[in-house]
Amino acid sequence: MQYIHTIEIKVTAEHLDHNNHVNNVQFVHWVEQAAAEHWDILKVETPYENDYWIMYDHHIQYKKQVFLGDTIIVKTYPEAPEGVKQPRKVEFYVNDQLMVDSRTLWVLCDSETNKVRRLGADWLARYGF
Repeated sequence: MQYIHTIEIKVTAEHLDHNNHVNNVQFVHWVEQAAAEHWDILKVETPYENDYWIMYDHHIQYKKQVFLGDTIIVKTYPEAPEGVKQPRKVEFYVNDQLMVDSRTLWVLCDSETNKVRRLGADWLARYGF
């Protein structure tokens, strides 16, 4: 079973663009925030606790607009690794409807060498994710 991290966000005026819906850049920020929060929880179960992730590639699909006052449920989870790249899904829901769907690729960097760390294809399962 994949470990899913969930956060709740209440949309405020600071999240809006000139069209009065959530700014697209804000969703990218939330993708990064959700991934970082999730890693902070998971890393203690791994030997990579001091290492860090860098976003390699990002795809996002905006299905519906999100507005002031909406409560967003953000769900994020890792998918099966693709070589050195680690895919992650981040989904944004309002009232159980998928509003925004994101898939990012990340690479893990060794904190001492700042070089990309190669993880085995089974690393998620090995640590119970």
